[in-house]
Amino acid sequence: MGWFFGFKLHLIINDKEEILNFMFTSSNVDDREPLKQIRFLKNIKGKLCADKGHIGQALFENLFTDGIQLITKVKNNMKNSLMNVADRILLRKQLK
Repeated sequence: MGWFFGFKLHLIINDKEEILNFMFTSSNVDDREPLKQIRFLKNIKGKLCADKGHIGQALFENLFTDGIQLITKVKNNMKNSLMNVADRILLRKQLK
């Protein structure tokens, strides 16, 4: 077998499904890395729906201080937290 080199596409879209920003990373980069870069989140405010790969307390706090609320589902081994009904609907829409 030969070698494989892959890429990940990270998108930020709004509620009208318009692309606000995007970034390509190599496949070995952690999913949370683009969210730590200021230029990727430039002019982004509000709620950010993400998958379970983006869970992290430090990331949540950093985004929150910048005016971004990170919304993710919880992993199986985590405590359940209360979530707004509107946020739950946003997560359901994000997965489709």
